[in-house]
Amino acid sequence: MPHLKIEYTANLDQHLDMQALCVVLARTLTQFQDDEGVSVFPLTGTRVLAYPAPYYAVADGAPDRAFLYLTLRITAGRDPKLLERISKALLAQADGQLGRVKSLRSIRATLHIDEGHPVAESKWASA
Repeated sequence: MPHLKIEYTANLDQHLDMQALCVVLARTLTQFQDDEGVSVFPLTGTRVLAYPAPYYAVADGAPDRAFLYLTLRITAGRDPKLLERISKALLAQADGQLGRVKSLRSIRATLHIDEGHPVAESKWASA
């Protein structure tokens, strides 16, 4: 972990390089360090996935409205101040990538951090 899921209105595809946004957000997550200089998130466990919503209604239904909803799922136990820094950094990176889009349409972005408290967690990886 972490896993960052981006749900967005499909009307953004024509104006935004979603693959580039995913790469930028993944890089942002892997560069975070705690107060001791230890990486907060593992390089091999960090994933960013994006899903366009072909059907949506935003606010008054005007076709030029758009949204990004980011859900960051992490394991529990991180300092709230660190989570605030992570949240601000992710939204700032998304905002930077959306610069041109913001001049073309009304858009909103939301980030939700979900601390999982797993009952059980299993993993495997290939070399």
